[in-house]
Amino acid sequence: MSDTTLFTPVRLGALDLPNRLVMAPLTRSRAVAGNVPNPLAVTYYRQRATAGLIIAEATQVTPEGQGYPDTPGLHTDAQVAGWRAVTDAVHEAGGRIVVQLWHVGRVSHQSYQPGGALPVAPSAISPGIKLYTHQGLVEAPTPRALEIEEIPGIVGKFAAAAARAREAGFDGVEIHAANGYLIDQFLRSGSNARTDAYGGSVENRARLLLEVTAAVTDVLGGDRVGVRLSPTNAVNGMSDADPAATFGHAAAALNRFGLAYLHVIEPLRDDHPMSPKGTARVSRQLRQAFTGPYIVNGGYDKATATRALADGQADAVAFGVPFIANPDLVERYRLDAPLNAADPATFYGGGEKGYTDYPFLSELQPV
Repeated sequence: MSDTTLFTPVRLGALDLPNRLVMAPLTRSRAVAGNVPNPLAVTYYRQRATAGLIIAEATQVTPEGQGYPDTPGLHTDAQVAGWRAVTDAVHEAGGRIVVQLWHVGRVSHQSYQPGGALPVAPSAISPGIKLYTHQGLVEAPTPRALEIEEIPGIVGKFAAAAARAREAGFDGVEIHAANGYLIDQFLRSGSNARTDAYGGSVENRARLLLEVTAAVTDVLGGDRVGVRLSPTNAVNGMSDADPAATFGHAAAALNRFGLAYLHVIEPLRDDHPMSPKGTARVSRQLRQAFTGPYIVNGGYDKATATRALADGQADAVAFGVPFIANPDLVERYRLDAPLNAADPATFYGGGEKGYTDYPFLSELQPV
């Protein structure tokens, strides 16, 4: 056991964190016209600047990468300006913030696609799910398989978004290669039936991840780039024949880039919908395969996070819902203070309610 706690500093690549509590990327579906970050996001993120690191919500790198209502982008000047207001506010409050770069692939609908086109994916395999749109829940269409000559364009979109992230004042980026979105769709055998250089072997299925990572690190340097993986996540119709082999290869292959961190989602609960009962855990194997800083995520609380750090399972721990409801989560954990209860009805869409109006501990103390 080490003396590492949630409140000891840690260095992730170029980022010096004052504590090891990371705010996980949290889709809130509150972007305004043009998928520009909501002005309320300035307050929302500034309120949470005491986190060791904020990973801003998933942000599409191209209009084709959108799959949910009112999610922000990072491919127009207006979006850059909206994000700049957020990063300036976080930095003024003493925080550090990176942005998660996102392309949802097949987890989309024609209503989000320019010209009403089909969403794209490695293969024409439907995720078999319902999708949220402005018209309500709809069946996900069967996507169009990307032609091999289109793939460099996808890689270029990630690189361009990384450059815009720098312009917007972010301290770095996280590449979203998890949760059944485009890069994850290429990685896993259940969604990738290609027979070309991007399908078949694990080396081929990992090719897009490594090409995107190379392009983004060329823009920002490896020490300002993280990658997120979810090896056993079953949401969005995902599966893989051998997660340990697939993601062990991916984690080891990422070592070449000198990344700021690898962020792995694997629920602690054995009955979590993201990871069905009986799913074999692989996070510890990835921890061994990846030689850089390691962030875990999966329903941790203060006690389980402290144990994971002390046992060397991780260098930092990401928290999602607790940060939604507790802008001062770091202070509450430090003092063992009660937490605000989160309101799931306000997680997605809406205004201030359930977004910027959760009270700080100081506001609840008797005068």
